[in-house]
Parts: sequence; C-alpha cells; structure tokens
Amino acid sequence: MQFIKNIYILLIVFSASLASGQSVEFVMKTSKQKLGINERLRVDFEMNRDGDNFNPPNFSNFTVVGGPNQSVSNSWINGKRTYKKTYSYFLAPKKRGTFTISQASIVIEGNTYKTTPKRIQVTAAVEIPKDPNDPSYVASEGVHLVAEVSNASPFLNEAITVVYKLYISPTIGVDQMNEIDSPRYNDFWSQIINTQNEKVQNGKYNGEDYRFLVYKKAVLYPQKTGELEIEPLSLDLALRVPTNRRDMFGNRLMSRVNRTISAGKKTIHVKALPEAGKPVDFTGAVGSFDFDVTTSKTELDATESLQLNIAVKGVGNLKLFKLPKVSLPSSLEVYEPEHDENVKTNSSGMHGKITDSYTIVPQYKGKYPIPSISFSFFDIKSKSYKRLSSEEILIHVLNGPASHSANTENNAALGVNKQEVVSNTDHFAFIKTQTDFYPIKQSYFFKTKLFWSLLLLPFLAIPLAIVVRNKKADRDADISGNKIRKANKLVKKYLSHAKKSLGHKEAFYIALEKALHNYLKAKLHIETSDMSKEKITHLLEGKQVNQAVITDFISLIERCELARYTPIDIATMQEDFEKAGTTISLIDKQAR
Repeated sequence: MQFIKNIYILLIVFSASLASGQSVEFVMKTSKQKLGINERLRVDFEMNRDGDNFNPPNFSNFTVVGGPNQSVSNSWINGKRTYKKTYSYFLAPKKRGTFTISQASIVIEGNTYKTTPKRIQVTAAVEIPKDPNDPSYVASEGVHLVAEVSNASPFLNEAITVVYKLYISPTIGVDQMNEIDSPRYNDFWSQIINTQNEKVQNGKYNGEDYRFLVYKKAVLYPQKTGELEIEPLSLDLALRVPTNRRDMFGNRLMSRVNRTISAGKKTIHVKALPEAGKPVDFTGAVGSFDFDVTTSKTELDATESLQLNIAVKGVGNLKLFKLPKVSLPSSLEVYEPEHDENVKTNSSGMHGKITDSYTIVPQYKGKYPIPSISFSFFDIKSKSYKRLSSEEILIHVLNGPASHSANTENNAALGVNKQEVVSNTDHFAFIKTQTDFYPIKQSYFFKTKLFWSLLLLPFLAIPLAIVVRNKKADRDADISGNKIRKANKLVKKYLSHAKKSLGHKEAFYIALEKALHNYLKAKLHIETSDMSKEKITHLLEGKQVNQAVITDFISLIERCELARYTPIDIATMQEDFEKAGTTISLIDKQAR
C-alpha cells in the first residue's frame, strides 16, 4: 500500500514538472471578425499560466457593455495538468468601419507577454434572430425607429423631408439614448432641422398604442437622377424592460437592456427635369419664385455710383443656382456683384431671398438703358418651366464729360475737322528740381554689444552646463527617489484615466485600482500578489502613517473590489476620485 502511495506521489511530481515545462501562451480570441453595428462582440484573453498586471487594450471604437469577467479552469486529464485563465469583455461598436483591437499585455514569471492585434469589420445593422424568452426580444418588439419620407419620387433639386420617429411601448422606459451611426446623405444637399423642442406624443404603430418622439428631421435636395439611397440611422438605447418577476409588494420588476435599433435604408427615385420647353438660360432653379430688378437711383452725375439689385425670392433650392448676369454699355463701369443670402430652411424646404448687388459708376453724361433681364425656373406646382422678365430701366447721367464718341458725332455734323489744342504748362510739374540727399553713416557689426554678447555666451554657458550635468548625475543616482517619481507618474496616469472614465463604473474603478496598486508597489516595495489588507496596514503603520489615513486607503481598495457588483452613481465616483488623490498625498507627507 505504501509503495502504491509513493508511485502516486511521483506521478504528481512528474506531471507538475511537465506542466511547468510547457511554453507560456497568451492569446486574444474574438467571437467574430465581422458584425453588424447592432450586434455584440465578445473578446477573450486566455493564458495557460497565472500572471500579474493584466493590461487590456484601449477599446476606443467600442463601448464596453460587460466585463472584465474572470474565469479560471484547472483540470487533470490523463495525468496531465491543464490550466487556463480568461479575461472576457463584451463590446458594442460605436460606428461602422474596420477597426483594430490593439495588444493586451500581462506579466508572467517576470516576463511581459503581449497578444497579437486583431482587425474587426463593423457593417450596417443586420437582422438578429429573436428569442421570445430573451429580454432583448421584448425590447425589439416594443421599440422601433422609423424613417418617413415626404416624397419618394421627386424631381431633380426638389425638396423632400425625412422624419425619424422613435416609437416606444408605454411599458418600456428609456434611460439613455446615443446616436452611433448617422446617415451621410450621399448625392443630396442636406440640412438638419433642429428638433430639441419636440415633445413626446401619443400615436399608433401597427395598430397598437405607442409613445413617439420626432428624433431627427432632414431636408434633402437630390443632386442626381436615378435611384438614390438614404442610409439608415442607428441609435443605441439603454432600456428598462418589464419581466415576469414581481417584488414583495406585487410590483413588476424591470430588467435593464441595451439595444441598437436602425431605421433601415430608403430608396428614392429621382426624376429628371423635362427637356421639352427648357429655356436656354435655365440654371437649375426649381420651386416657386418671384423676380425683381431695381436700382438705388435713376438720376446722378458722372463718377457717382448707383446700386443695381437682382433678387429672387420664394420657396425652392435658393442656394443651389446662380442668378442671371447683367449686360450693360461699356460707358458704365460695373464692379463684381456682392452676393447676399437671407434663406431659412424648415420642413418644407428653403425659403427666403437671394440678391446680387452690382455697383455701377457712369463715366460720361447721357442716357443709358439697362435692358430687360430674364430669369427662368421649373415650377413644381404646374410641372412646367416659367420665365420672369424685368422692365427696361433708363439711367440719366446729368453732369459730367461728354463721351469721345458723342464729340466725334457732333463735330461731323457741324463740318468741323480740326481739334482744338489746349496748352498746359504743368506737364512736368511733378519733377523735383532740388534734392534732399544726406550722407549715410556706415555701421559695422564688429565691436557692437551684440557681437561681444554672442562671443562670450559659449564661455558663460560652460559653468551652467556643468551644474546641470552634476544635478542630473545626482538625480540618476537616487534610485529610491526615481522609483517614487516613477510611481507618482503612474498614479497621475491612472488617476487621469479614472477621471476620463467618470460615469462609466467598471472602467473608472479598474483605473482607480491600478493607480492604488502601482503606488503601493513603489512606496512599500511589495508586489501585487503580496497586497493583502493586513500587510498593507502593517507596512503603513511601520512608516508612521496616521491610522485614519490607512483606514481611508483600505476602504478605497475595498470599494474598487465591490464596485463592479453594486450600483454606484457618478457623485459617489467623484467622491472616491477626490478621496484617492487626498489619501495618496497624505501618505506621501506622513510616511517616514
């Protein structure tokens, strides 16, 4: 019997030695490499040896909806020991695209191991199979996002409105709502309408009573013909869903569910404007408009200026076409127009007025006609082209020099071929006959104050460099001080991570716990595996730290351990963050 017992012990020792001889493995596994924006991704970090200082990657393009969950598997199969430890995260994508989950790291037996990065592709929302017993199914049946299009078959440049309505069953509560994927409205000119003042209303969806909210409105003007797609809008909702369980008072208990919903894409069939009857000067105006041409004055003197205003007002694509150009006699100097838009956009489209204002300066006296100006547009109501024209405007220039062409005509009529020569003795009056020359004193850079300063500066810098080098050498030799400074940097780093994570319970307390552990490792010279509450208390008391400060520090560590499993609001997180900074500062001051 003793012999069999000895054989059994030898087998255990031999198996343990085989297990210790196995190579260390640390890998990242994902539940899928391609998923819809409304799906969840599971990421597991597995290792075959126990490790320390596990550092997960930054899931910047995902929201952590669960985890980290830790599991350990330790088994014997055919005399061979198998060990596996896993950290699991459940992620929800924030937007579409191809993203890389970067490396995670861990320290095993004094060596640092890292995982291989993985690329994840996030597509548009997909249809998820429904389970009637799953709270997510209840949420899927009671929450709907619908896109309503005012006109699915508009003309080119005709306004259409897309209204996104969120329908919610009266039995479901909404705690939080985030837009995670916005339509890009390719091939449309778009304008988002403000819906912040919209109130929740009662209505019907599929014949049942619902509450609904107009979440978003967009006015679109199609810029090309054919079939155009409006991409889906996706929202991430934190919901409270009723369950079949009841409390001791008979009230129904609620379950918290995160759900991503999509409005689905819409296809718009855009019709081309008719070619029959299209004016030659048509520039793409579509809507219902009035046309007006006015001048600021009709009588003025030469070299004075007047304003010519060409204006179009009404309802239509006012920002998407150009006003007609004006053609004037060469005797009128015309400047580039100033364009002004007084346009507002509401659910019916753009409405308002656009104006081109020309500044005109006549050079000679006379009468100058501004010819009629025409503007053509496609009228949506009558589905035909219309042309509007202005009246001719006559400009009277009362005083000023006569134009050369007018003098030539008058002389020819009188039979005069000679031209009177006017003597002018001031042709060369601009030439100065006396000079203001003065001698210039030449200066040299040599022997100036700046020259001597630059010359002596290197010699003055040598003692300063020696002092700086000596201080750096003393600082490098201070091993204990360098450890403390390194620990302080780590504490600031993780406290900054915790501050950024305020409001996200799991991420906040993970960062806070790491800051406290790294501080203790440098301050007390202990490893994470030795960090029991009794040993921490004993070491801090040995450094003459006040008992109240020690109690606060231990309570912070306990709070980090329990916070993942208890509901905590943001005010408590803020209080713990401030308490951590104060406690670490007090330990630094009191420790001997």
